[in-house]
Amino acid sequence: MFSKRVQILHARSGELITSLGDLQPKSTIYDVKKAFAKEKRKYYPDRQGFKTDPRGKMVKDGDTLESLGLKNGSRLYFKDLGPQVGWTTVFLTEYAGPLVIYLIFYLRPSIVYGEDAAELPYANVVHIAAGCWSFHYAKRLLETVFVHRFSHATMPIANIFKNSVYYWGFAAFVAYFVNHPLYTPPAYGDLQVYGGLAAFVIAELGNLSVHIALRNLRPPGTKERKIPRSTSNPFTWLFGLVSCPNYSYEATAWLAFTVMTQCLPAGLFMLAGFYQMAVWAQGKHRNYLKEFKEYPRRRAAIVPFVL
Repeated sequence: MFSKRVQILHARSGELITSLGDLQPKSTIYDVKKAFAKEKRKYYPDRQGFKTDPRGKMVKDGDTLESLGLKNGSRLYFKDLGPQVGWTTVFLTEYAGPLVIYLIFYLRPSIVYGEDAAELPYANVVHIAAGCWSFHYAKRLLETVFVHRFSHATMPIANIFKNSVYYWGFAAFVAYFVNHPLYTPPAYGDLQVYGGLAAFVIAELGNLSVHIALRNLRPPGTKERKIPRSTSNPFTWLFGLVSCPNYSYEATAWLAFTVMTQCLPAGLFMLAGFYQMAVWAQGKHRNYLKEFKEYPRRRAAIVPFVL
């Protein structure tokens, strides 16, 4: 056992920042973060990142000094992750914006299109689209508060602006065209509208079911990770084919919305979202394969048998 010092150096410059004492072999990186925060109050624990090598990966909060091979006088390299904001705050901001923005176009068309727009009747599909959009983002808000358990408490505050530009901007883009007085209903009429609506509802229920299944994998207050598996809920059976069925269902929901509205901006929103979700899904898929030796190899990341 030792109760000595670990040197903290800047990851970029290599300069010594401080030396931390009173650390034991069983002390965790989170213990290091708390000790560092006492000396450098600007850097609260969630703002800190540590590496054992300046060019290596960040070590985890639960890693012990002993498991990392750190002894008396060893070095840890510090990286400032920047000002942080809670994931819940980020999600509530991201998702409240699209809900409010879309409804402004739908409920107050005169603000955007002029006074005469308020007198023009909407096609039935416009009302359905507004209901679908509102349901999706209301669900997202409720999931943020009651369902999601985050493995990381915070994210860089700059991300809230970047993500909000994406969600809010696409909300205005899609809403402008779907609620426009010159918008025309889909070419195949009710068959296309209600077929798209049915697919949208099924995909949304699937997305919710997977989120609940993922929530139940992680006990409250922990960062424990397990292999996601199907439950008795049929919507979760997609876990047998892909690692991230929540993304599969979400992409399907927006594809259905695009078919239902026959709106190009909705299609562009779907494609942009699918690309980003595919990147996330592939990253998570690779992490599962590295972390769990028994992870099912037959699974794809987001599209069964393809991607």
